Amino acid sequence: HDTTLCVGCRRCERACNEVNDLPVPATAFDDESVFTQKRRTNAESYTVVNRYREATDEQPALFRKTQCNHCLEPACASACFVGAFSKTAEGAVRYDPNLCVGCRYCIVACPFDIPAYEFDNARNPYVRKCTLCLPRLREGKLPGCVEACPMEALTFGKRVELLMIAKERIRQHPDRYVHHVYGEHEMGGTSWLYLTGGSPTEVGLRTDLGTTPAPKFTSGALGSVPMVVGLWPVLLTGIWAINRRRGVEEERALAREVKAATDRTQTAADAKAALLAKKASEAKELAVDKAVAKAVEQTRAQVLQEIEESRRGGDDAPRDKES
Repeated sequence: HDTTLCVGCRRCERACNEVNDLPVPATAFDDESVFTQKRRTNAESYTVVNRYREATDEQPALFRKTQCNHCLEPACASACFVGAFSKTAEGAVRYDPNLCVGCRYCIVACPFDIPAYEFDNARNPYVRKCTLCLPRLREGKLPGCVEACPMEALTFGKRVELLMIAKERIRQHPDRYVHHVYGEHEMGGTSWLYLTGGSPTEVGLRTDLGTTPAPKFTSGALGSVPMVVGLWPVLLTGIWAINRRRGVEEERALAREVKAATDRTQTAADAKAALLAKKASEAKELAVDKAVAKAVEQTRAQVLQEIEESRRGGDDAPRDKES
């Protein structure tokens, strides 16, 4: 990453978001208000661009892209006792969520503060970070951020060739660059390399890390406490298994509650339907009874009227015995 060429367009952020199917950020990629504060990568942003100096009449603004540096000997991998992190032949430090037990040692171990944890995912939280677009690399494609950079501030290739390119730029423009390729030796070396126009600290890079790979420190610390080395993974694995079992039991309990609630709702609905049907039947019977009573009453009135008329007619005519 040649920081002297970066203009803070954040197209690398957009490309990273699209390639990794990450959530759309609350602040648009063309909104420069994000530069008012220093950001770090998180579970929803694998790469971020920060501004370390605003533009003036004398000098341009200063930006740097931050992501996982994919160390040659990763601190995250050395701290992970279940092997959830591994270094691939392509240079990427890969994370396997199927092995992760959620101890988050990787977050503590990383000297660049990169790995992020999905604290808002209570069921299956993962550690998230830049993948170096490993699937794309295996298809012969460039990382999304490199492909999207309009200023060619990002260059991708074999590490030995990138070092040659960086040093040649320094040789050709000694007044433009600090004579140091950041990441060549820091913490044993990183796959991401930086060219800067001033001190690395001006763009937020640490200069107190030294050149010793992280595993050297880790092995020494763990080797002095063999009991911890043997028992701690067992303990954490047991905690992970208990939490996983608890999660399964919670899911089963939830399923039982949902079924019970569904059954209660169905029973109540059936009872209400039966009551409505009964009321409808009673109303129908009542209507029939009223109709029958009305018809009987009408017939009775008609018969009485006919009898009355017959009697009146008999008063004027002789009556026989039958009458």
